[in-house]
Amino acid sequence: MTIQLAPPPSRRAPGRRSAPSRRMARFDLKGTPYVLVSPYYLLFAVFGIFPLGYTLWVSLHDWELAGDTEFNGLANYGELITDAAFWNAVVNTLGMFVLATVPQLVLALLLANALNKRLRGRLLLRLGVLLPLITSVVAVAVIFSQLYSRDYGVFNWILSWFGVEPIIWQNEKWSSWIAIATMVDWRWTGYNAIILLAAMQTIPRDLYEAASIDGASARTQFWRITVPMLRPTMVFVVFISTIGGLTLFTEPVMFEGNPMMTGGTTGQYQTVAMFIVKSAFRDFEMGYASAAAWLLFVLILLGTMVNYWFTRRIGGGK
Repeated sequence: MTIQLAPPPSRRAPGRRSAPSRRMARFDLKGTPYVLVSPYYLLFAVFGIFPLGYTLWVSLHDWELAGDTEFNGLANYGELITDAAFWNAVVNTLGMFVLATVPQLVLALLLANALNKRLRGRLLLRLGVLLPLITSVVAVAVIFSQLYSRDYGVFNWILSWFGVEPIIWQNEKWSSWIAIATMVDWRWTGYNAIILLAAMQTIPRDLYEAASIDGASARTQFWRITVPMLRPTMVFVVFISTIGGLTLFTEPVMFEGNPMMTGGTTGQYQTVAMFIVKSAFRDFEMGYASAAAWLLFVLILLGTMVNYWFTRRIGGGK
């Protein structure tokens, strides 16, 4: 009788894995990060890249909201460049952007530096600067419109102490720009201050201690240590402020008090965003509005590049 023995089980060298296991491990190492970030890029493609490309296509047509469509090439852009109303909106947008953004960033930097000190009730103070952010922008615009009222506004009442006649804030460029800029500053200064404060708390304390030993004053430490170390965060804050300032819409619309999007009787505070909405949904010129939207996109890119160049040189950067 012959007894057949079963073949011994195959043994792999310790530490070696099968080919499918190696492929799975390689995918887990190299492919998983792409899988995890893909939802954002898919959503960005659907709600970002596609609308951008479709707007460019519409801008090349004589496209009415409920009418015929005809390809006209760059005619909308040519007409837009010679449109005085569009350039008036550009000037208004840039004027309000400068009046709102520059004081906002300076105040945010100083406020963040103050909140970084050892203060009593520091947590409450830090939370307090975020209160304007949770307030509805429409409510903010309505309240400030009342504050700038000609007959019963608080600001005119304060100016009357110095013998100044009541100002009709909506009537002039300079006054309407100031009024709208204060709305923006009140709402966003605290937000930028918190971001800068978070960046300040990452600066090593050893740098300040060494500077104090060398005899550097608090002001010197601020300009020689704090500001240069905040440069990457300042770039981010400036980028966000530039995009928000050049797409300003809600505050001037609520300041106007009607849905005409004209920005006053002579367009004295009509922004580019208001011009786009007016062209699209009041004049029903979708192609013209799309061309204006693309020129606004170019304006934002140029503004961001200029601000990036300037911000990189804060504190001696090259």
